[in-house]
Amino acid sequence: AAEDHFVMERLRVIGAHVCSSNENVNADASPARVTEKEDSVTIRDNRTGEEITVPISNDYIPATSLSKFRLRSFDPGYFNTAPARSAITFIDGEKGILNYRGYPIEVLAERSNFLEVSYLLIYGELPTRIQHEDWKQKVMGHTYIHQNMNELMQTFRYDSHPMGMFIASMAAMGTFYPECNPALQGSKVFSDEEVRNKQIARIIGKVPTVAACSYRHRVGRPFNEPNSNLGYAENFLYMLDRLQESSFRPNPRLARALDIMFILHADHEFNCSTSAMRHIGSAMTDPYTALSGAASALYGPLHGGANEAVLRMLEKIGSKDNIPEFLEGVKTKKNLLMGFGHRIYRNYDPRAKIIRSIAYEVFSIMGEEPLIEVAVELEKQARQDEYFVSRKLFPNVDFYSGLIYRAMGFPTDMFPVLFAIPRTVGWLAHWVEQINDPESKIARPRQVYVGPERREYISMDKRKNSLPTEVPMNTSQLSRRRDVASEI
Repeated sequence: AAEDHFVMERLRVIGAHVCSSNENVNADASPARVTEKEDSVTIRDNRTGEEITVPISNDYIPATSLSKFRLRSFDPGYFNTAPARSAITFIDGEKGILNYRGYPIEVLAERSNFLEVSYLLIYGELPTRIQHEDWKQKVMGHTYIHQNMNELMQTFRYDSHPMGMFIASMAAMGTFYPECNPALQGSKVFSDEEVRNKQIARIIGKVPTVAACSYRHRVGRPFNEPNSNLGYAENFLYMLDRLQESSFRPNPRLARALDIMFILHADHEFNCSTSAMRHIGSAMTDPYTALSGAASALYGPLHGGANEAVLRMLEKIGSKDNIPEFLEGVKTKKNLLMGFGHRIYRNYDPRAKIIRSIAYEVFSIMGEEPLIEVAVELEKQARQDEYFVSRKLFPNVDFYSGLIYRAMGFPTDMFPVLFAIPRTVGWLAHWVEQINDPESKIARPRQVYVGPERREYISMDKRKNSLPTEVPMNTSQLSRRRDVASEI
């Protein structure tokens, strides 16, 4: 009850005034830190009668213990596998708790700012005022991108997806900084903390610029230069929206709302894209290439495109009157309920609570998003329906975020980019942690081979198989026109 009171009080403050503060955050409400427990489990091989005792550490056992039985674990999607220890983000899915370095997300959203949270995630502690100013200066001092990068981005098709441009541009950016590429400078280059820190500040500073250029190219407008005197989210909005005004300044309440959205999306432990960052980084790849790979994972509709799917669902429902019929369709597998449920959470996603609380602040400035009434009523009816309650299907971070982004004027194809900007900080935090981890090894999962046994090679004119004569492939009308053409 005390914990619920704490959360609701935090949300009340956030919803009442979306404001900025540099005060130190109090983490008194943080749950007790997980401690090492000395325990063990005994595993018996019924084929041989052999037994082994395996140590348990924080409810995990070393997977290599199974090798004593010549066994490996089979875990598609890594549902029950932890490839590394991490001290960055704590999630209790049963209780709906999300902490960054021990600080509750509700507190950080209320009292912190994105650059302060980025320092916390990467370096492990909240910065002092002097450290914060130094960090802000270093990050905002790296907001400009090379002129050749501008020219490269202008070569994309006029209708290119912003996320595609973002991914390609981040990969290309690595070619501008060969001094930090382990493939060129040796695998120990990032043992130098100063070299590492420069890439971190450089990437965090340039990511919003690349994102803004992706947007401006898509809408046919010239690129804006960054304004390093503004805040992080404020500068991003400035680069998006400035036309010819010499004194243009984004709405501070919208900038603060976006800053909170960035905080909420900064990290979420070993999700698909973060795992991709770690996987690629384990080969000592440069951070630009690794980040491009992580962003590629985020581009997938099952990861970074979920909030767009929520909007399509709400548009399909249309009005509150259609919700009961829609939910019945979900139960019969006719419809998909997007924005509900999570791989980790079996409770209300704490980020969703905060996003809902700031939605009305955005609507008060930009005008209410018509679908918000449908969303609120859908949540209400689903949470009162035993079918969904028993399955612990609660709204997740994607349920309301798309509504906020659309109300702020972002096209849906910018949603993954808006996700990638803050998540860059989480990716870099895990990249650094992996470099410093003495247990870290190059990622090399094993497979369960289910293919054929050894086969003899048969000459081509004697081969027979059940495959079609031609490889099925879609062809364009141009190709068909050429295929039916007569030779002259």
